[in-house]
Amino acid sequence: MFVLGLPYAILHGGYLGLFLIIFAAVVCCYTGKILIACLYEENEDGEIVRVRDSYVDIANACCAPRFPTLGGRIVNVAQIIELVMTCILYVVVSGNLMYNSFPNLPVSQKSWSIIATAVLLPCAFLKNLKAVSKFSLLCTLAHFVINILVIAYCLSRARDWAWDKVKFYIDVKKFPISIGIIVFSYTSQIFLPSLEGNMQNPKEFHCMMNWTHIAACILKGLFALVAYLTWADETKEVITDNLPSTIRAVVNIFLVAKALLSYPLPFFAAVEVLERSLFQDGNRAFFPNCYGGDGRLKSWGLTLRCALVVFTLLMAIYVPHFALLMGLTGSLTGGICSVSGFIHSLEGLIEAFRTNAED
Repeated sequence: MFVLGLPYAILHGGYLGLFLIIFAAVVCCYTGKILIACLYEENEDGEIVRVRDSYVDIANACCAPRFPTLGGRIVNVAQIIELVMTCILYVVVSGNLMYNSFPNLPVSQKSWSIIATAVLLPCAFLKNLKAVSKFSLLCTLAHFVINILVIAYCLSRARDWAWDKVKFYIDVKKFPISIGIIVFSYTSQIFLPSLEGNMQNPKEFHCMMNWTHIAACILKGLFALVAYLTWADETKEVITDNLPSTIRAVVNIFLVAKALLSYPLPFFAAVEVLERSLFQDGNRAFFPNCYGGDGRLKSWGLTLRCALVVFTLLMAIYVPHFALLMGLTGSLTGGICSVSGFIHSLEGLIEAFRTNAED
């Protein structure tokens, strides 16, 4: 979904924006690897074993013994911001796409966002990742169709490509937005511990990271460049807004479907983080457990989930700017993920040196 903002990043970044697409892939791939490496330690027999399950555990280990919970709370805040902002972006883009697809209807962008949120309310009833995975599969199929349609149209206008419009300089005022958009399109680190933990062969994690980031880098770079060359200075925040009305309506329907199908994953992840940190963190929980003795979600817990869905709607209504939201989120949480990887890895090296020195 967020690939749609990359041509807008090239508009303000030019060739430097293309370089950043490559550079961000390298950095995010590397930080993802070292963050997962921080989940493991060497035992007494010299074997590498997994001793932590999440970034919260890593952060708490780094801040111990002086501040044993500070690091985990900071990580939780960063995770919640990224996940909730992602949900907000899906609502924003749904309203924007429907409004631009049917401009003649007497329905505003805010009204379309409200309709989209009404469709998303059942997400509050999600119990596990099994249902979420089905939505994600359908989301992937929709994304495949969207890419084919947009790239096919751009290639049909290859004769009109404006190579001379690609800049060697940057717009200092707007380029930071481009940086955030590019970084945010790569921030998959938040899902990596769960992904690596559920792999049949975790030893292939590094290989998987290499090939997926190489493929993502190539596809994102080509998509961004081809789309920008087609519309040049007329490139809009969401590239589908540049398409002719007939094609745009078809593509936007698929995009709305993709946005709605993508929403459950970050929403469910955000709910898990909130429940674990606020309601299920043993003696450190701020509120009583939102689950009953039979494992069922209590009514007030369900109400809070619905309130979170409504909160994403309110934010989407008051800040309906796709590129700005995407850039802000990427700059905040993407930067935290990248820097924290180096910090946590450095902490591990320092601890290893101390242990060896004592021995």
